[in-house]
Amino acid sequence: MSADLDRLLAEVGAVLLDFDGPVCSVFAGYPAPQVAAELVNVLHRRGIESPPDLVSEPDPLEVLRRIGAAGDYGITWAVEDALCAAERQAVESAEPTPYGREVIVAARQAGMSVAVVSNNSAGAVSAYLTAHRLAGYISPVVGRAYADPACMKPNPEPILQAVYAVGEPPSRCVLVGDSLTDIDGARAAGVRVIGYANRPAKVERFRAAGADVVVTSMRKIADVLVERMDA
Repeated sequence: MSADLDRLLAEVGAVLLDFDGPVCSVFAGYPAPQVAAELVNVLHRRGIESPPDLVSEPDPLEVLRRIGAAGDYGITWAVEDALCAAERQAVESAEPTPYGREVIVAARQAGMSVAVVSNNSAGAVSAYLTAHRLAGYISPVVGRAYADPACMKPNPEPILQAVYAVGEPPSRCVLVGDSLTDIDGARAAGVRVIGYANRPAKVERFRAAGADVVVTSMRKIADVLVERMDA
C-alpha cells in the first residue's frame, strides 16, 4: 500500500481534501444528531409534519438532502440557513484530525496546491481554517451550494470547481475523503482518490468503491509528502 501511495502522490500536483474527516471532526463538540433534530424542528415550527424516519435521521446533511428533494424552496432555504448557523457554531469546538494539519502544510511545502471540497458550508470551513491558522495554505474552499443539496458530493460539480481553480487537469488531482460520496464523486470527476478509512468497516467498502489507495491514518499521507518535500 505504501508503494501505491508513494506512486500516486508523485503523479499529482494538487491535493483536494474533504473537510469533515480528513481535516477535522466538525461535530465533535456539537453532535450531528442534535443538529439534525434542530433542522427537523425547523419544519415543525412551520407546522409541517415530518415522517418518522426523518425525525430519527442522525445526519444533518441527509436531512437537508431529504428536504431539498421535496421541492419546497422556502423550506429548503430555512433549513439551509439553520444548518449554516449550526456549522459555524460547530467548528468552534471541532476536533482536529490527527496529522490533517501536517498533510496540508507538507503538501504546500512540497509545491502542491491544496483545496478543500466539502458538503459543509464554505463559511464554516473558512472559519475553522482561519481559527487554526490554515487559511493561508488552502485555496480554494469549495463548500456546499446554497440551498441546492443535489449539488453536494457525490455530484462531481464541486470537485470540478476545485480542479478548475487549482489549474491542474483532473488526472493530476487527488481527493482525500472519508465517505463513499467522496469516492463516487471523485470517480465521476475523473480525479484520483484516497479513501481515509477512519473506521475499520470502511476499508473494504472504499476498496470496493474504487479508491486508488485506502489509508487508516492521515499520517500515512503526511509521511509520504514530507519525504517528497525533502527529496
